[in-house]
Amino acid sequence: MEHLPDAIVQYILSLMNNARDVAACGCVSKRWKDLLPYIKGLYFPRNSFDNHSGIDHPDTIVFKMIAAIDRLEELVVYSPFTSKGLASWLSLAGSSLKYLELRMDNLAELQTCIENPSKLDCINSAKNLESLKLWGVFMMNYPKWDIFLQLQNLEIVGARLEDPALSAALQACPNLKNLLLLGCEGVRSISIDLPHLEQCKLDFYGLGNCALTLTSPKIELLEVQGCSWIRVRENNCLKSLSISNNAGKVYMVDFGKLEALEALSIRGVQWSWDAINRMLKWANNVKQLYMKVEFTGDFDTLQPFPEVDFVDFFNSHTRLQKFDVHGAMFAALCQKNSLKNVEAGFSIPSLEEVVITVRSPLNAEQKISTLESFLTYGKKIKSMGIRILQMKSSHSSADDFFDEICRFQRMNRKIVRIE
Repeated sequence: MEHLPDAIVQYILSLMNNARDVAACGCVSKRWKDLLPYIKGLYFPRNSFDNHSGIDHPDTIVFKMIAAIDRLEELVVYSPFTSKGLASWLSLAGSSLKYLELRMDNLAELQTCIENPSKLDCINSAKNLESLKLWGVFMMNYPKWDIFLQLQNLEIVGARLEDPALSAALQACPNLKNLLLLGCEGVRSISIDLPHLEQCKLDFYGLGNCALTLTSPKIELLEVQGCSWIRVRENNCLKSLSISNNAGKVYMVDFGKLEALEALSIRGVQWSWDAINRMLKWANNVKQLYMKVEFTGDFDTLQPFPEVDFVDFFNSHTRLQKFDVHGAMFAALCQKNSLKNVEAGFSIPSLEEVVITVRSPLNAEQKISTLESFLTYGKKIKSMGIRILQMKSSHSSADDFFDEICRFQRMNRKIVRIE
């Protein structure tokens, strides 16, 4: 290393960001220490100060390391810190920072109320951020943010939020392209209006009764968990859509025709049949379809799926290439009348892969017939997976049904597998 030009040593050191490594390099030689100001990023792991016994407070140590760098662009802090410490760091590096990631650890209401300024308010000093990621956020009051014109990526993981505070935070980030809200509690109704948003992942924790309105004409990927009412007003660019609700019911969806959609996933314990039916009609150009909804019904009573005509379904989804279907929807496709009137020349033109989850031996004969129909009419099918999941029955019909599935697999061993 001592024979390398300064420029190369500087480049090598600039690739480091772990705070301990950076501090250690500063002790190697005066030459190395003089090159540390050109480092672009600092990363403080959770345990950075676990065994700290020095005079300086951890906030002060971080401040000194930041002060030694000419133009810090990336700062990641997982170790505990105070709002005053954060304010001092950003007063030094706020203008040059492009990427900021903080483990806030302020989900306790009392701690947050005492802090002045709050950690959230301090972030306002980093006005040129391009990416902001926050862990453990308590956002009950409006954050004192101006406008982050350069911010394109916002991620909040683990948060307690109030609707007005979240709306105010999003309004301060008008040029977002990527938004992730994961494990967020307290949201009841949120309207997102971001004209440049391309990817959006929302995971709302709680009763599963949130309402969402999204207006983002450039949206390409949308994943929503925990909402009962969903309205997306502009979706001409939407290619991938996932809607799930693990705790509540999905009552209403409003998307309109999904012309560009290629992948659709709908999951949950209970959806209204109207919501399922609408999604299937709007997404008739989809190439990948994943369905794991256990029950339908508009109210508290759980109801099975109504009959879904096998021929009509695949005539309406001619571009479908991969179909992953779980118990309830598969059972709906296996009704007696579903394959009675198959038109001459009917085929499933694009389907290449199908995965079917079977949970009950009921209507076994028709289910086997439907499995056979996939291979009869799906000339391009290369793979069929049959998952036997939690099949409970004290009757011998369960054993007989499983024997029939095994027979079907042996007859089509090159295509069919049992999981």
